[in-house]
Amino acid sequence: MFRDIDAKCYIMIDGDDTYPAEFGREMVNEVLEKNVDMVVGDRLSSTYFTENKRPFHNFGNTIVRNSINRLFKTNIRDIMTGYRAFSYEFVKTFPVLSKGFEIETEMTIHAVDKNMHISNVIVTYRDRPEGSESKLNTVSDGMKVLRTIVSLYRVYKPFQFFGIISTILMLLAIGFFIPVAVDFYHIGLVNRYPTLIVCGFAVIAAILSFFTGLILDTLLKKDKREFEFKLQQADRWYKDLLEK
Repeated sequence: MFRDIDAKCYIMIDGDDTYPAEFGREMVNEVLEKNVDMVVGDRLSSTYFTENKRPFHNFGNTIVRNSINRLFKTNIRDIMTGYRAFSYEFVKTFPVLSKGFEIETEMTIHAVDKNMHISNVIVTYRDRPEGSESKLNTVSDGMKVLRTIVSLYRVYKPFQFFGIISTILMLLAIGFFIPVAVDFYHIGLVNRYPTLIVCGFAVIAAILSFFTGLILDTLLKKDKREFEFKLQQADRWYKDLLEK
């Protein structure tokens, strides 16, 4: 859909009648007048926790928001909202890879990673109309979202991701090696050859993990430079759109 439609501003809204349409004008103004790339319709700061009758959804939204804000060092108030506005540049540079409820997470992390201008607009939320059914499964879709966060953290922050794995492996290797070293110091013999071998493999895996993160981080920086070129292309397309 994003590929086929050219517009100055795009609005995404869930079709379940939980978001009042009147906030759309304010969100559009953020894009058109303040050059915001993604406007987040923030439910969590208004009526969401009182209107939503599913406690696990409330808990899941809090976990996802806190996880992304901590991992990516941002301050977005509502990650899973289905009410957003986008600029032309965002839409034309965003690769849609997810098919389900993970797409909100993907949109958010893409905007944060590419240093796009993000703003939050507080919107009221009302519970689903009586008789309607949600397609969201709290457990299965929640797990998909968490897996998406981990996967995107690996993709967008490879040095940190593999650095954590490398540190854990190295600490485990050191922890298991200490008793072997103590025995050798006291009796001059190695009584735990299997442990020593495992420690050696753990150290090798830690080193490989560290350099994997280093290489991927270098490739990521190259990709960011190429993204700036794509952004310039999108700017030219947007100017052509305005002239039509």
